[in-house]
Amino acid sequence: MYHKILEKLKDKKLAILGFGMEGKSTYRFIKKYLDIPLTIIDKKNVLEENPDLENDKNCTCVWGDDYLNHLDGFDLILKSPGVITKDLDTSKYPFTSELELLLEVAHHQMIGITATKGKSTTCTLVYEALKKNGKDVYLLGNIGKAIFDELENFKEDTWIVVEMSALQLEFVKYSPHIAAILNLYQDHLDHSGTVEHYHANKLNIFKYQDSSDYRIYCKDIEPLNSYMNDSYLGKAYAITLSQDSSLNTTSLRGNKVVLNGKELFDKTSQTSLIGEHNLRNIMVALTISEILNLDLEKTLQAIYDFKPLEHRIEYVGTYGEIIYYNDSIATIPMATISALKSLENVDTLIFGGMDRGIDYQELIDYLNKGTVRNLICMPTTGHKIGHLITNPKVNCYFVDQLEEAVSKAKEITLKNHICIMSPAASSYEYFKNFEEKGKAYKNLVKNS
Repeated sequence: MYHKILEKLKDKKLAILGFGMEGKSTYRFIKKYLDIPLTIIDKKNVLEENPDLENDKNCTCVWGDDYLNHLDGFDLILKSPGVITKDLDTSKYPFTSELELLLEVAHHQMIGITATKGKSTTCTLVYEALKKNGKDVYLLGNIGKAIFDELENFKEDTWIVVEMSALQLEFVKYSPHIAAILNLYQDHLDHSGTVEHYHANKLNIFKYQDSSDYRIYCKDIEPLNSYMNDSYLGKAYAITLSQDSSLNTTSLRGNKVVLNGKELFDKTSQTSLIGEHNLRNIMVALTISEILNLDLEKTLQAIYDFKPLEHRIEYVGTYGEIIYYNDSIATIPMATISALKSLENVDTLIFGGMDRGIDYQELIDYLNKGTVRNLICMPTTGHKIGHLITNPKVNCYFVDQLEEAVSKAKEITLKNHICIMSPAASSYEYFKNFEEKGKAYKNLVKNS
């Protein structure tokens, strides 16, 4: 398979835009097989962290604040998803990516999943189900594994499960054979500019399918359901938590998950995935399992064996008779609301982070009407929201640092009740990412 991609790259004047995880993966792959000039373009001085590049006489490095002014004259620009181009006339440049190159040559072997929230869990569930069924399968993409790192290992019967972000999907002109969108909310407005642009990027996962492909979407979720129409040619499968006997609709009849008259799952079964959002994730995985004619019992075993991913309603432990959870992945309001609905006895919520212009009214309304007694409000959004809480039964505490938040939680949380950190905002103001924030929180809970 990788030979087909090499054919598309050879004899081209190439640039790699962005030298993070994916850019480095692209560089290694090209240098292994092609003896051609290559330009690396990044805002940062890549030579400082990668001094070996100075020894590569076929490689030119360009950096600086004006790095996006150096994109002319290339046949192909392999863009990393982390590079923000919202202020650029992208139509002028021949952008491609690891994802697009793989989709072009192997779309029929690819399962792509995207969403505002839930895509990592669902991708991993699908991967584990395929593995339990004895399939040759890889889990790649936004979940943290670059596609080109595994490209040489793919065979004709390999299944490739890819978590696809909006930034990865922005410029693709191909779609996966089986594609799923779990939900669409407001997010990444600092990258995409508008909600409409962000959603359009996500919808590219369906846009280039044909009538032999499959698309799966959760029709309980708006505006996702309203986007679905005949412009997407894939065979449509819907997910709903209502009782719906429509053809190719995975739905609930009482406690049973049913597709086309076949019972697939009992939602009262003991699994480590809690909450309605995770039930939808399970239903998507089951739908893909049925499309692929996998052994249902083996798929169910993969679901029962599944351990929640780190930072996703993650049980940290019980300390001083207080039960702690880490949900640092919750960077939008709906994710925090889902976490609070999924757990009983939440007494304290630690929340807040970088303000990216997202509408927080739904979260404000939920907290004003809800049962969470203590809100520990962190900058910047936590402080803003805390001042809009009008329920006199809710206690708002304003702190500046995570260490202060954890200390206050230990002081005020009722015994045998839950304290959860679920930010409802990005972590970028004070932390590198949600993983760093989650690890810091867990360390403070365990050691302070």
